[in-house]
Amino acid sequence: MIVRVDGEELVTESGRTIAGLLLALGRVSWRTTRGGGRPRGVFCGIGVCHDCLVVVNGAADVRACQRLVRDGDDIRTQDGAELPS
Repeated sequence: MIVRVDGEELVTESGRTIAGLLLALGRVSWRTTRGGGRPRGVFCGIGVCHDCLVVVNGAADVRACQRLVRDGDDIRTQDGAELPS
């Protein structure tokens, strides 16, 4: 399957979480905090902590550790809180 991560087209396997994909790419952080812009990535890995949030297909605050990659996904890193307009 083909996905985009921060504009880069990648081929990945089905059944992998977004966090798994990002970790396989060598990325350990893909979100920054609202206050201070500190880097965040996987912390708990079970969807409790909200540290691994990404934007998927335009929807912010998607937990990368819980969401399986789907063909055609457009995934991008998230800066702080991205509120709907």
